[in-house]
Parts: sequence; C-alpha cells; structure tokens
Amino acid sequence: MTGNLAHLTLAFGLLGNIVSFMVFLAPIPTFYKVYKKKSTEGFQSAPYVVGLFSAMLWIYYAMLKTNVLLLITINSFGIVIETVYIVFFLFYAPKKARMESLKLIILLIFVGFGLIVVLTQFLASGVTRGVIVGWICLVFSLCVFVAPLGVLRQVIKTKSVEYMPILLSVALTLSAVMWFFYGLLLHDFNIAVPNVLGFTFGIIQIILYFMYKNKKPVIDEKISKLEVKITEMEEQKVPGLTDQKSIDVVKLEALLNTEDLPVVAKNTHNFDHVAVEAQALGNMPTHTIKVGA
Repeated sequence: MTGNLAHLTLAFGLLGNIVSFMVFLAPIPTFYKVYKKKSTEGFQSAPYVVGLFSAMLWIYYAMLKTNVLLLITINSFGIVIETVYIVFFLFYAPKKARMESLKLIILLIFVGFGLIVVLTQFLASGVTRGVIVGWICLVFSLCVFVAPLGVLRQVIKTKSVEYMPILLSVALTLSAVMWFFYGLLLHDFNIAVPNVLGFTFGIIQIILYFMYKNKKPVIDEKISKLEVKITEMEEQKVPGLTDQKSIDVVKLEALLNTEDLPVVAKNTHNFDHVAVEAQALGNMPTHTIKVGA
C-alpha cells in the first residue's frame, strides 16, 4: 500500500513538472514579438519578476524539506527561464520601463527574498523554519492565484475573452490539479491548499471562455459616449464648410456660364487682390471674385 502511494505521488509530481514546464514556456510567443519589433511596447515585466520570486521561494522551502525533489526540479527550471525572460525584457525595454523593472527586481528579489532567508535563518530553526517558510509560500501562492480576478472581471464586463487565452487557462488548471494531489499525497498542505484556489479560478476561466467566446464585445460606456460626442461635433462642423464650398462652386459656375467672356483687370494699385468684372447682356449682374494673395 505504501509502495503504491509512493508511485502515485511520483506520477502526480512528474505530471506536475510536465504541465508546469509548458506553462513556463507559454510567454515565448510574446518575447518573439518583442524580438521582431525590437520593443517591449505595452508589455510589463511584473509577471516574470513575480514568477522568479515564486520559484526562488519554493526552492528555499523544498531545501528545508526532505521528500519534495520534484518541487526542486521544476522550480529550478522556473528560475532559469524567468531570468532569461527578465534579461530579454530589460534589453528591449525603453528607459522608463527598464528603471521600473529594476526597482521591482531590487524590491522583490533582493530585499524581499533576502529578508525572508536572513530572518528565518537567524530567528527560527529546524522544523519551525520550514513551517514559517511554508506559510509564506502558501500566502504568496494564494495572492498569485487571486490575481486572475481582474481578468475575470474584465471578461464579464466587456463580454470579451480576447485577453484570456484558453490554452493557458487549461494548462494552469491542470497544473493546479497535479500539484494539489502531489501535496495531498505528501500530506503537505502548503503545496495542496493554494492549488485548490488555482483549480477553482481555472475552472471559472474556462466556463467564462465558452460563455463569451462568441459574444459581441461591449464597448466601455465612457468611450462610447466620447465617440458619440466627437461624431456630433464633426457633424456640426463639416456641413458648414460643405455649404460654403457649395455656394462658392455655384457662384463660379454662374460666372463661367455667362455668354460673354469675363475681362480680367489687374489692380496695379493693390497687389493683394484681383478684380474680375463680367460684362453681361441685359440686366446680368457684375460678378466680382476676390482672391487673397
């Protein structure tokens, strides 16, 4: 029985590694676009810095335990790939975005992770140290899994799933399932509990995707009102110009349709204007067009 449990734990750990490996590789298309355009445009470095911090935290926790080797393998890869993403981002990011990223790296990686290691090493020992780090990992993972709430709110509000890729949602859900059972079989609730939340939000994302994938997106009300106002202003402005142009064209056609050719006389005393006098038959009025120099 114990042997079967160990094999089952190993199976879920290996599956968790495989799925998490795919999740870590998911941003590659994004960075390929960055490479092609030689610019990070509107992309942010925060997800990759947070991912690096999370991987480092779990590695530290795994080093305090004795039976979570598969947790070390996947998070070691996570540290490498997230570091590559961050370096890539810093290389192509504009100066302002680069400075903000460096501040976040210093705050989260050097200060945050550094303080956790130093304080737990000097203020705790043995099993207590592992418990404290485990709780830190649990709380941080819960915060990371709560982050998609903003995306879910946007999907419900706009009825659009444009910014919620279904493949990534499915991969994250599967990953949460694998790591939940891995933690459960190891009786390690610091691993199992956060993945319950991850699985729940993953299922919600998948349901919302199939609910709204064929729906017409709802334009933000403020943007819609602004566009209507701009359209009204253009409609008020353009007809006036159009009417004036129409009047000028009518006058010019009337002038050109007269039976006698107009006589153009240059005003030698005023070079700013040209007077055009038409000698018409009968009571035909004289047309005068003034052209500004």
